[in-house]
Amino acid sequence: MTQSTYILLDRDGVINHDSDQFIKSPEEWHPIEGSLEAIAMLNDHGLRVIVISNQSGLARGLFDLAMLNKIHAKMQQLTEKKGGKIDAIYFCPHGPDDRCNCRKPKSGMLETFAREFHANLQDIVLVGDSLVDIQAAQAVGAKPILVKTGKGRRTLADHPDLNIPFFDNLYEAAKFITSEQ
Repeated sequence: MTQSTYILLDRDGVINHDSDQFIKSPEEWHPIEGSLEAIAMLNDHGLRVIVISNQSGLARGLFDLAMLNKIHAKMQQLTEKKGGKIDAIYFCPHGPDDRCNCRKPKSGMLETFAREFHANLQDIVLVGDSLVDIQAAQAVGAKPILVKTGKGRRTLADHPDLNIPFFDNLYEAAKFITSEQ
């Protein structure tokens, strides 16, 4: 696996527990066991962590930008307490019926990241828990990895022909990624 300076992570279902009712406040944001340690491990191996996340709760009026910023502040603070750092967070604020280019499975967020960080997407791994994460990575030639947390088990069950690496959780994926250096 070609190594990059960056790794892209989906948020809900990869870093934190997901909810069909959406994560609407910092109080509802709970890290998946080992995920924050995984980010620290990735950082310790020279990888800069970038979060790429659909956040349609904004378009649905379930929370506003100020609340999303508070959720992200909690995520960053808890990550730092475990020795890790998230360098940037990209999110799509649109709903599934909006015709934006940023909502995964479209590639807009990944392309914006690549432009702003002068990164080659073909060298980058994106860790996600759903088919839209995989499709967004594949659309730009990035390397998708699936975790079984969040929607991951359902994604594997619905798409048994997926020919990509998959792991129980972000920590196990991080061990694999860092072993490839």
